[in-house]
Amino acid sequence: MASGARDTARGPALTLRRLLPHGAPTTVEQLVEELACPREGDLAERAAAGSGSRPYLVLNMISTADGRASLGGRSGAIGGEADKELFHGLRTVVDAVMAGAGTVRAERYGRLVRDERRRQIRRERGLAEEPLACIVSGRLALTSEIPLLADPDARVAIVTASPESLPEDCRADIDYVRAAREGVLDLPSAMSELRGRLGVRTVLCEGGPHLNSQLLAEGLVDELFLSLSPKLAGDDVASETLRIVSGPELDPPIALELLAVLEHDSHLFLRYKIIH
Repeated sequence: MASGARDTARGPALTLRRLLPHGAPTTVEQLVEELACPREGDLAERAAAGSGSRPYLVLNMISTADGRASLGGRSGAIGGEADKELFHGLRTVVDAVMAGAGTVRAERYGRLVRDERRRQIRRERGLAEEPLACIVSGRLALTSEIPLLADPDARVAIVTASPESLPEDCRADIDYVRAAREGVLDLPSAMSELRGRLGVRTVLCEGGPHLNSQLLAEGLVDELFLSLSPKLAGDDVASETLRIVSGPELDPPIALELLAVLEHDSHLFLRYKIIH
């Protein structure tokens, strides 16, 4: 899961060094603007060139140098300021933000874009003020204790195999994307419905590791943004240690093509293309 789930007040612009391809230093805001501007390689162009039957999907994850995706069950302790800015910046360029139910519970997701300036940026880009929040929960294991679901102004799509609905105290504006195959969640069908019925062209997935594994296994991921934190955490032998992908071994392994590398304060920011 990527860090920075809680929006933070803006401070001085942070500068990132471009290591690959080499170029002038940049800020997170400039970097995100490059992803949003109509030009070769931007997310909209890549989405248009990809499969028209599903959204273009980008994973955004963080890991320690020895592979840990969380500390104490959460990812916030791993990241730095630049990672947090990138986390929120990426939310300004996509139609939807996706996360698994476990991540939404652990990180206590609330409204996705709280900062008014970022909401204005989305409006200027021709997007809704907030991305659609997509929660993947095969068994609908969700309650109103999650701030996002308790907020009547939140727009949420629940991707599930369950025919049930959430209790009435979940006051968010909820749309259900129900897709089942032999009793389990059919992610390819759900992604097609997100594109066809809800008009979602681009999705930013923020984990967790089990959802990442399922999406990769189904060939539904197009890019990976990976923040590599300069920390060594070791294994938590008392519980299952989470990596950025957790589940059955991917056979064959997923091949990646490195597109860009940036650095700030010893944190590396890697952008990969998924090779299908």
